[in-house]
Formats: sequence, C-alpha cells, structure tokens
Amino acid sequence: MPDTPARNTIATPVIVFDGDCVLCSASARFVLRHDYGKRFRLAAMQSPAGAALCRPHGIDPDNPQTILLVQGDDVLRDSRAILAIAAGLGFPWSLLCCLHLVPRGLRDRVYRLVARNRYRLFGRRENCFVASPEDRERIF
Repeated sequence: MPDTPARNTIATPVIVFDGDCVLCSASARFVLRHDYGKRFRLAAMQSPAGAALCRPHGIDPDNPQTILLVQGDDVLRDSRAILAIAAGLGFPWSLLCCLHLVPRGLRDRVYRLVARNRYRLFGRRENCFVASPEDRERIF
C-alpha cells in the first residue's frame, strides 16, 4: 500500500508542526540538523499533506495547538511527541526522556501554555517554512 498523506503507512515517523510558528519552524530545523540517521520526515500543518494528517486526529491545521508525531497507526501529541522525538535524535537529546518522570498531565499543561502563547512569545513567520536543498526530500 503506498504512503498517503491521510495515513503514514511507511516506517519513517512524520513530525507534523506549525509552519507559521517561529518556535515550531526553528524546532523543525533543529530536528533536520540533529537527526543524523534521517529517521524523521516533516510536514507543516498548513501543507496539504500536513493538513491531511491533522484532520483525522481532530486538529485544525489553521489553528494548531499541538505537534503530532505520526508513526504508522500511532499518533503522539503534546509532550509525548516531543519526548519521542528527543529519544529518536539520540544522545544527548535522548536525556530529555527523564522528563517522563514528570506526570504527563503536568508536562502537557506546560506544553499547552507555551503552545497557546507561541505567536506572542516567539512570533509568527511571514513566509512559509522552506527546508534547505539537502533536506527537501524529508519534507512533504
């Protein structure tokens, strides 16, 4: 079965992020720069593929309040997605997994507080996220 935007059937996890958010775009660039094994692919929520991955999970791509990590049928969001991405990047970023000791409800509350205020705190991009030429095959 071929990979479709609505369902990621390939083994490569896809990070779906807010391409309009300065913090989120910087985080996407960070992942691309530190993902030496090229484990992750990325999709901006505002792209057709990203929107198709968001909608089945109740996320409005025009007003996203979370990040998604889509791995086949598994979908992680909020702090669980962030910690899974950190684990996938390997050492030293995988050390952030010790935050699993913090109760998920508290981690997610902090995540949502930042997410609700991200444009005010970090700004909104005037232009859409554009990957470097060497990373373009990892963006859809």
